[in-house]
Amino acid sequence: MCGFAGFVGLPELQLAGEATLVRMAAQLAARGPDEAGHWFDAEAGVGLAHRRLAVIELGPEGRQPMIAASGRSVIAYNGEIYNHRALRRELEAAGLSFCGGSDTEVLLAAIEHWGVDAALRRVIGMFAFAWFDRVDRSLVLARDRFGEKPLYFGWQEQTFLFGSELKALRVHPAWKGGVDRRAVALLARYNYIPGNLSIHPGIAKLRPGTWLRLRSSGSGWTTEEGIYWSAAETAREARANGFRGSFEDSVEALDALLTNAIGGSMEADVPLGAFLSGGIDSSVIVALMQNASKRPVQTYTIGFADQAYDESEEARRVAGHLHAEHRSLRLETADILRLIPRLPSLYDEPFADASQLPTALVSGFARQHVTVALSGDGGDELFGGYNRYLWGGRVWKGIRGLPLCLRRGAQALISGVGPAEWDSALHRLPFGARVRHPGEKMHKLAGVLDARDDRELYRRMAGFWHRGVPVVGSGTATEWHPWDDAAWVPGLSFPERMMLADALTYLTDDVLVKVDRAAMGVGLETRAPFLDHRVFEFAWSLPLDFRIRGGETKAVLRHVAYRYLPRNLLDRPKSGFALPLHDYLRGPLRDWAEALLARDRLKDEGYFDPDAVRSSWEQHLSGRFNRQYELWSVLMFQAWLEQLGR
Repeated sequence: MCGFAGFVGLPELQLAGEATLVRMAAQLAARGPDEAGHWFDAEAGVGLAHRRLAVIELGPEGRQPMIAASGRSVIAYNGEIYNHRALRRELEAAGLSFCGGSDTEVLLAAIEHWGVDAALRRVIGMFAFAWFDRVDRSLVLARDRFGEKPLYFGWQEQTFLFGSELKALRVHPAWKGGVDRRAVALLARYNYIPGNLSIHPGIAKLRPGTWLRLRSSGSGWTTEEGIYWSAAETAREARANGFRGSFEDSVEALDALLTNAIGGSMEADVPLGAFLSGGIDSSVIVALMQNASKRPVQTYTIGFADQAYDESEEARRVAGHLHAEHRSLRLETADILRLIPRLPSLYDEPFADASQLPTALVSGFARQHVTVALSGDGGDELFGGYNRYLWGGRVWKGIRGLPLCLRRGAQALISGVGPAEWDSALHRLPFGARVRHPGEKMHKLAGVLDARDDRELYRRMAGFWHRGVPVVGSGTATEWHPWDDAAWVPGLSFPERMMLADALTYLTDDVLVKVDRAAMGVGLETRAPFLDHRVFEFAWSLPLDFRIRGGETKAVLRHVAYRYLPRNLLDRPKSGFALPLHDYLRGPLRDWAEALLARDRLKDEGYFDPDAVRSSWEQHLSGRFNRQYELWSVLMFQAWLEQLGR
């Protein structure tokens, strides 16, 4: 796992190319604390910079940028190719030889031997890379199938910049920066910036499963883009050619697939462990890791003083049953206060999923002991784990025939009672004790009651600021979302559309961003075995009732877990990696938030409507309403603007 950056442009504009590459690499030191390297072709005006976190082949044979044995091409690469040994054997059979044991060397040889597109279709792993062909003067950028590894790119005047993080691009002399108001509006709506947008105009994210080629054409550069794998197309094809076995057959097949994926993910020449929340996803990962390991797997979790958010005891019990070597960190308010000022530089562009806080802290905790950690990310999106998949269809079926005036009336009644008051009332009912944070769920229900169709219902469930996004000058930006055409197609049920939509955007642009920046900010490599594309294809080949079965989410995955763990350790309400942010904002974070949300400040900066933001803040401070999610997106932008907004 590493970080890289570089540029392409007119040679006369890159006179200080090597010095610039050193500065770009320095910005990525946290991603690659072990070594720095760069490569510069002054005649072509092309440069690559690299920071290395040594995980496989720790010696000099793994250094980057790496020049091919043929001398024809050079690569800067971030990630892991899990099937590199199998690819190496295939390439050796074709007559190629290797100097070391790194997956980088295998990837470089595969690209030269098979071509970019064919090589990408063969590899299994997580990656982003920049590959320059010195013969035909072309640069190729590529990203893995789900976007586990980041890659930004764009033209700044006559220079093309690219890199793992925006901070590396900002130090190039051609950098212009700026703020894209569409991105700010979408951040406010979803708490992350979706699609190929970044916070800066003219700078994009390369989409997952995609490669981009720049080729020199005399006085300029031409571009070509290719898609080597599509989650949407794969899901539709798998759904059309469905799994034909029984439910028990599907459990057996999934167990075998995950065993294979986790086996590949466990290769490392450095200490390796896993995050463990005690939920289905991480418990399956740790169980299968332990099956494959001769020593206790090292596991890590984080706990909270507030029992409504604390899952550390559940994680401890799972680890104990599996005989894992478990460590737990109890999160204190002081930890949050120390982390808050670091968030803008850690995430590099505004990012507002509040679980970034515990994720960053547990990553730092794990890094004290291991260099690689496996996670359960992707299990919810693939196997139907989110509660909205379970009740979204029921809600739409129940409300779509009701007059809009009745729905809005019910919405007003539910919203008029604060979440804490709903908690108090609902916990007295027989089912209330089994539901975590029922007041929040009631307010979520209220937020969707006036949806016009199931697409809007999903947007409401996945987003915030339903009363109108308070971003000045953003126009209708929040009406757009990149999953619209890909996920909302005939032939899929409403829960399946939601799962596909989440996999296309929320998983890539929220979950994986959260984990990558938090972990790489402390030099920790994370791996997500559920995102082996063969597991994704299998999940989408299953009938919906194999994933959501009799009111049970993640049914097939849950039954894999039952093979290794007793049901009483796993069957409990889903919580997620949350924290009591609403209380922090009213307490220890209040002064910090008040300064960023000051009316005069908002007015002078001109990005947010001061009246709308102040109204939400005052409602939150009253204690009757929880506006933490809406406010956190504004606060994360404001904090970013203060530190990095250029």
